[in-house]
Amino acid sequence: MTALTLGPSPRRRAELRRRIRILVAATITYNVVEAIVAITAGAAASSTALIGFGLDSVIEVASAAAVAWQFSGADPERREKAALRVIALSFFALAAYVGVDSVRALTGTGEAGHSTPGLVLAALSLAVMPLLSAAQRRAGHEYGSASAVADSKQTLLCTYLSAVLLVGLALNSLFGWSWADPVAALVIAAVAVKEGREAWRGDACCPVPPTMSARGHSKDAGSTGREGRACGPGCSDGC
Repeated sequence: MTALTLGPSPRRRAELRRRIRILVAATITYNVVEAIVAITAGAAASSTALIGFGLDSVIEVASAAAVAWQFSGADPERREKAALRVIALSFFALAAYVGVDSVRALTGTGEAGHSTPGLVLAALSLAVMPLLSAAQRRAGHEYGSASAVADSKQTLLCTYLSAVLLVGLALNSLFGWSWADPVAALVIAAVAVKEGREAWRGDACCPVPPTMSARGHSKDAGSTGREGRACGPGCSDGC
């Protein structure tokens, strides 16, 4: 008798691997451009939040590169844990830099100025990042990759950061509230710590029931990553 399977077929998994590689390449390309613009504009305007946003783009490149490395091998599951560690450390590095620089700014060491390129960049990222994140998250959940889902959350974080950055820059430009910039940056740091902890623990996915064969033997469905946790179809980030 045939086994009852819950996960995607080998052919479908190969298609998902290709899709994840394409999405990762698109993410890396966009974030390289985003980092250059954000850091340059942030330095010109003395904007901690804008520089932090640019550094997040650099870290997103590192995170996506870890997933690209993972899926470049014949057996991506064997590299899952290492990729998750790189992603987690990337989050922590971002939080450390932005946190220290934000406190420095709040204590009176320099004030952020108006930045038109920063406002445009934040608005553009707010439109682009959710699309990339959603596509990678769906592919990661279906494939069963905790690292692909974690990287999609890194990309989604960029969406939140874009909104926070846009608000902070707008308040500073419209009302001269220079404190809004480092406060926005602290929000970025707090979210980065949260996502870093989840990536380090491998909590990017939900528990998936094992596949049962016709003879009653249990089989793994997808990549379990950490103590039976995996990304199954329909799994949400809130698990």
